[in-house]
Amino acid sequence: MDLRFCIQFLLCISLQFIFTLAHFDNYIIHMNLSVMPKVFSNKHGWYESTLSQVNITNNIQRSTSSKIIYTYNNVMNGFSANLSPEEHEALKTFPGYISSIPDLSLKLDTTYSPQFLGLNPYKGVWPSSDFGKDIIVGVIDTGVWPESESFNDNGMTKIPTKWKGKLCQFENTNNSSFCNKKLIGARFFNKGFLAKNSNMGETIVNSTRDIIGHGTHTSTTAGGRRVDGASVFGYANGTAIGIASLSRLAIYKIVFGLDDAALSSDIIAAIDAAISDGVDILSMSIGYYDNASLYEDPIAIATFAAMEKGIFVSTSAGNLGPSFKTLHNGIPWVITVAAGTMNRESHGNLTLGNGVSLIGFAPYLGNFSANNFPIVFMGTCDNITELIKVKSKIVVCEDKNGTLFIQNYNVIKAKVVGAVFISNNTPHLASYTFPSIVINQKSGEIVKAYIRSNSNSSSIAKMCFRITSFGAKPAPSVDSYSSRGPAKRCPYVLKPDITGPGTSILAAWPPNIPVLNFGSDYFNKFNILQGTSMACPHIAGVGALLKGAHADWSPAAIRSAMMTTSDILDNNKEHIKDIGKGNEIATPLALGAGHINPNSALDPGLVYDVGVQDYVNFICALNFTQENITSITRSSNNNCSKPSLDLNYPSFIAFFKAENSSSRTSQEFSRTVTNVGEEKTTYVAIITPIAGFNVSVIPDKLVFSKMNEKLSYKLRIDGPGMTQENEVAFGYLTWQDEKHVVRSPIVVTNIKFVDENIK
Repeated sequence: MDLRFCIQFLLCISLQFIFTLAHFDNYIIHMNLSVMPKVFSNKHGWYESTLSQVNITNNIQRSTSSKIIYTYNNVMNGFSANLSPEEHEALKTFPGYISSIPDLSLKLDTTYSPQFLGLNPYKGVWPSSDFGKDIIVGVIDTGVWPESESFNDNGMTKIPTKWKGKLCQFENTNNSSFCNKKLIGARFFNKGFLAKNSNMGETIVNSTRDIIGHGTHTSTTAGGRRVDGASVFGYANGTAIGIASLSRLAIYKIVFGLDDAALSSDIIAAIDAAISDGVDILSMSIGYYDNASLYEDPIAIATFAAMEKGIFVSTSAGNLGPSFKTLHNGIPWVITVAAGTMNRESHGNLTLGNGVSLIGFAPYLGNFSANNFPIVFMGTCDNITELIKVKSKIVVCEDKNGTLFIQNYNVIKAKVVGAVFISNNTPHLASYTFPSIVINQKSGEIVKAYIRSNSNSSSIAKMCFRITSFGAKPAPSVDSYSSRGPAKRCPYVLKPDITGPGTSILAAWPPNIPVLNFGSDYFNKFNILQGTSMACPHIAGVGALLKGAHADWSPAAIRSAMMTTSDILDNNKEHIKDIGKGNEIATPLALGAGHINPNSALDPGLVYDVGVQDYVNFICALNFTQENITSITRSSNNNCSKPSLDLNYPSFIAFFKAENSSSRTSQEFSRTVTNVGEEKTTYVAIITPIAGFNVSVIPDKLVFSKMNEKLSYKLRIDGPGMTQENEVAFGYLTWQDEKHVVRSPIVVTNIKFVDENIK
């Protein structure tokens, strides 16, 4: 072997070693198609050639095919690729490059809920839409358990011809027999995940099968078939049925087990595929918590294209409540869903030694026999050492300033027999796996008086669980975990939009994934979960029903119908409350326009429609660069001649900032409504007053002479500057004729934002 060959061989090995140690990351690249040379017949060939030229120019020894992760066809002009920092920087100098963003990580955020929503098989939106028949609902989530009874296709007609999907990916085949006339498609997207986690390639199964459970739960909430006898170990026993039970379901798996997270490149590819497949509705219980700008948010980018195709997109608001500005998916062209409670509750009984029996909230699902155990009051239960000393007793803890979560942690760690929490604020933080009951302050005083009247050694009680009750009041309420608005990076549209059932939702579950663990795993075909993840598919299901009843409605019209007909009163006929704010009245920053009322949404009277150019006008007003705008719209020729932050939205939010309360300010909004109700009708404006502010509407009467006629009005808010931190005031504008009530929330606030570049 000559010396030259040895040197070349060692140099090659050294370069490969250095290449192996190099840091690579995933990027999403936006490209300008207008500069693609005509010699290329498709985008993918151009992208590959460009990356190849990057290699040649910079003497990089790497196969181009190993870099490209996805080529996107619908949601954006561009691709995702696994690149070194040098490759990424070099690419920016080549013709056609517009911009790029890192491959961000996003997090995942029923037997009774249809009945709670007033859905009736004989009247209203269910029969009017034929239960969502032939509407295709795409669910982007953790996959699906196809054997679940909720996916049976008994009696369903042929798959509609508008469905273009061809893949059913289970267990390493593209044509699995698990798909049917109900579950019409199943695809997985993990190329971005594998590019970023190359060491996990052998452990990831190429299948749409759900190994987490979240996707099976959300998809059957939106569109599951009827299954009798569903429950979780006796709780919530009844008939499980999805909101749109005759819709078709298409599943797109984007989560593969690492912290319930998904990568932007895979999510964009899933939405891209869903558009090509022909879905009508998208349900996405996932979001990016770092509140990226719209042009950096993969969901905002991809759903813009979905909106253009007429696809209604439902997204979750997030589970970081109850603080302001915790919301994600504050995107103007989707519906953003908050989570509320229902009037079905899981109860437990606490029976004191004197025979007094008290009922409280108790979701505990285990077997428990605490019969005549000593019971002791431990104040706020903030001292674990003291709790351990009484672990053979039932402890009573009093919630102070929202400390129930910490108390829950302490009593579980101390391994006490059981716990009674006294709280009016956050009952739904009680544990499914620890024997505890949450009672209100009135009941709490009874318990404390009983303990005081006896010595600790002679005070006894017994607890029992697994009691399902209906008619709980007040309901619904906005639950504490539900994220609040305004949206940090796009505050000029009031978010969230609407509230749906999200607490204690029962739906299908993979039978090989534990529902609970009491020392050993417990399995079940159904599970009870809570979160805005559960609220989101409820709204997607209602979207399918409305699309089935009104095939010509745009996504904005469907959203408007839901928002303006939603409920703001609970079953006490009082304004819906906010559990996370001590049961104060829920502001629209928590509740949105109101709680979904599907039957009312069927006939809203008026709708606030929004076209593609309206959204472009809005984006143009956000001080984005032309490259930023192109990243969202996929067009390099955006018409920004009429930029406006005043989107034709069915809600209003005004920011009143001032140095002192003596200064006054005003803000004016313009809106256009479309008549989808009676052919000839007159609507009159009614203003719910906002204390300290003057709200006026011009004109205050809208006279329609025909269907689909459009009329415009202006709303003006005048008032003093708001000087206290995070002030929020709100009221409502209602347009009313003899049949319809069309309500929009109005919020006035001085909440500050991090991004002061947004004007």
